[in-house]
Amino acid sequence: MSLKLQTIICSTRPGRVGPAIAEWFNGFANEQGAFNSELVDLADFNLPVYDEPNHPRQQQYQHEHTKNWSESVSGADAYVFVLPEYNFCPPPSFMNAINYVYNEWNYKPCAFVSYGGVSGGLRSAQMAKQLVTTVKMMPMVEGVMVQMPWELLDENRKFQAAEHHTGSASTMLTELAKWAEGMKAMR
Repeated sequence: MSLKLQTIICSTRPGRVGPAIAEWFNGFANEQGAFNSELVDLADFNLPVYDEPNHPRQQQYQHEHTKNWSESVSGADAYVFVLPEYNFCPPPSFMNAINYVYNEWNYKPCAFVSYGGVSGGLRSAQMAKQLVTTVKMMPMVEGVMVQMPWELLDENRKFQAAEHHTGSASTMLTELAKWAEGMKAMR
């Protein structure tokens, strides 16, 4: 049985390029074979700024959007966050989504496909790695960096990955699979 991966589109902004990059990565992950990858879009969950009365560790969720998000997160062995950079930081939608649940993230590895201007979203991914460790996730050192993604979209807004994107993605997925298999014992 293959491991379950969620490729999560972290930007919820209209006109975002994240879905195009995430669709490419999700397909690539499924072709690679170590994971059964599912595409998840944060925008589909309509998570308001955290609005639960109880600490997420208690899992006493009152709102349907939280219950739906919890169920989604619980179903994966590993995560790849397709993450833009907003003012050198991860988008608020990512920060909020991580903070909504706690136990559901514990003892699972994650990795980042970051995108942005000339930095390719690296500053955002670096800050995000600090946050995910507080919910007991293990971020991978390996990642995929996409510089100027709007220049890599074809006329149908489909992302055209270069060789360095696929090479980085392959290396990252190999490491992620090792950690996902190993961390199953901790859960």
